[in-house]
Amino acid sequence: MDPSVSNGCRIADAKLIGKFGLQPENGRLRQNPLPPEAGWEKECSMDRRFFLKSLTAVPACFVGHPSLIWTEPALAQQRGGMSQPDPFKPSEGANNPVGEARGIHPGRVVWVRDANSTSWDGRTGYWWDNANTDQKAVNRMTSRLLLDLTGQKNEKQAWDALFRYHNQARKLGNSGYRRGEKIAIKINCNQDRGPDWSNMGSSFGPPPTGSVQRGGSPEGGPLASTRGGGLPRGPQNGLPSPQVVLSLVSQLINAGVPGEDILLYEVAGRRNIGQPIYSKIRAESNRNFQAVRFLVNTDYGLGGRLVPTVDTDNPVQFSNPEVPAAYLAQEVNAAKYMINVALLRPHFIAGVTLIGKNHFGSVHFPDNGGWTPAPLHSYIMRTRPMGSYNALVDLMGHRQLGGKTVLYMLDGLYTAENNEGSVFRFASFGDSWASSLLLSQDPVALDSVGLDILRSETRADVRGNADNYLHEAAQAGKPPSGTVYNPDKSGTLSSLGVHEHWNSAAEKKYSRNLGRKEGIELIAAL
Repeated sequence: MDPSVSNGCRIADAKLIGKFGLQPENGRLRQNPLPPEAGWEKECSMDRRFFLKSLTAVPACFVGHPSLIWTEPALAQQRGGMSQPDPFKPSEGANNPVGEARGIHPGRVVWVRDANSTSWDGRTGYWWDNANTDQKAVNRMTSRLLLDLTGQKNEKQAWDALFRYHNQARKLGNSGYRRGEKIAIKINCNQDRGPDWSNMGSSFGPPPTGSVQRGGSPEGGPLASTRGGGLPRGPQNGLPSPQVVLSLVSQLINAGVPGEDILLYEVAGRRNIGQPIYSKIRAESNRNFQAVRFLVNTDYGLGGRLVPTVDTDNPVQFSNPEVPAAYLAQEVNAAKYMINVALLRPHFIAGVTLIGKNHFGSVHFPDNGGWTPAPLHSYIMRTRPMGSYNALVDLMGHRQLGGKTVLYMLDGLYTAENNEGSVFRFASFGDSWASSLLLSQDPVALDSVGLDILRSETRADVRGNADNYLHEAAQAGKPPSGTVYNPDKSGTLSSLGVHEHWNSAAEKKYSRNLGRKEGIELIAAL
């Protein structure tokens, strides 16, 4: 195949030619007759009718790979070619909770920040190196999170309480974890697109004139270096922390979960779980760490990873009839439990990418690109009005995803400026790394806190209606959009958690912190 072609979508002079021969021209998309090349039909197989139908709602074009579809307005925003949405502003006042809180302590979110966990100077090595991220500090953070979340005296008791609560809430009996029950851990490896973390490139084609190729703002805003937080040091590095992943896996193993029952996964097209994470786990001498399994879309010849098998028996049937059904991996569906470990960062299409969006790396569309969230992008955009359908709610509520998730975690040790950017220092923490981890049993509450953290940081560019999905998820049984959310056809979803915004960035207090018996409770050790 022509080396300029990546899974059926050729990039040439920043004009994008895909299976349908579409090019942006004078603000429109024109179709070029283009003879199919060998392999294109198999590798870029989005259904033509679905693609053309999507154009009637939001003009779209492919960029680089079917696993990434960008609407033309979003791409124009990325390149500074059109005005961006306004900075995010809550549509409701502070401490105005909606939804039903979840958890042993309902609506509790725990946030631990330890500046000693992160010491990278921005020049020497990489942030994920052992010299720049303190494993012992991360272990202490994880331990404190678990104890504060559950109210237990030790980690083993905390894990038992989490599993028992999960099973009781789902009417599965008063049992904790039992040996042989599988646990799938979804991590966000969206930027893990090659064999070498030190050389991760953008999903986009050649950058626009005047931009910094991989170190600047990918939305046409001020360059990262002038904003003071980003580091224009070349390849992107907004990746999961190996130290956080190891700490979580160690917790499970120490609590009695055998390594063979643990599956780490990211199956979006071209994505991998790279060597810094893989080697961190395998470096532990305990045989259980050697038995942990890795499930990825592409291993780039590194070996030691499994590839996903589509499970056609458990579809995600999105609650908007315009969206085709998606499928998940058999290996993931075989797990009884799930842990959702997302990243804390803005997103220039969705507004933010937190717990809710992490499962974009879980879905397969057999007639629309394969292992890709491409058909969903138009239904999660930050430019969609409040009170509109959001596909994230279907993912958060599906019985094989949110339905079996026992714990939610946000990795904010080194936070990236956005989904296509690099890590940056927080002005709100004295020009230091975010150095933060957050934990909850309530996905809506956790994402609400994550959004408040990001919107209060001057260097984090959160825009548009970033919390529309939180309003929809919190009120999933009777959402503002009027959508009947029923993604697995087992019945209409009820509230997926509680949403509100804190009283101020200075006090960081939610309703339960103010003595009320509803809303979010934030326990923060900063």
